[in-house]
Amino acid sequence: MGIQDIIEGKKQWRAHLARVRALPPDYRIVYKEMQRYLFKVGPVDLSEGHLLSGIVDFFEEGVAAGKGVIQLIGDDVAAFCDDLVKDSRTYADIYQESIAARAD
Repeated sequence: MGIQDIIEGKKQWRAHLARVRALPPDYRIVYKEMQRYLFKVGPVDLSEGHLLSGIVDFFEEGVAAGKGVIQLIGDDVAAFCDDLVKDSRTYADIYQESIAARAD
């Protein structure tokens, strides 16, 4: 990874954060909770950025349709996130595998 890659990555992240800041307050709160949850137990490939930008896309569509964030995702943020990553390998999976390997 060269310096240009790092600079480009920072530009993309700042643009992503600007999109998040443009969301209504209730959407921003839920996004931050989802981000916190996904950073803890989320998929290994979360750093590629497709999941988080997809969530912002989804939220922007909900705002444009005049829907509240709870109408889009339901009452349980963690359950919604779990459903998003159900087919992905997560850090939680890696941790469980390491525990199982130690037990053997």
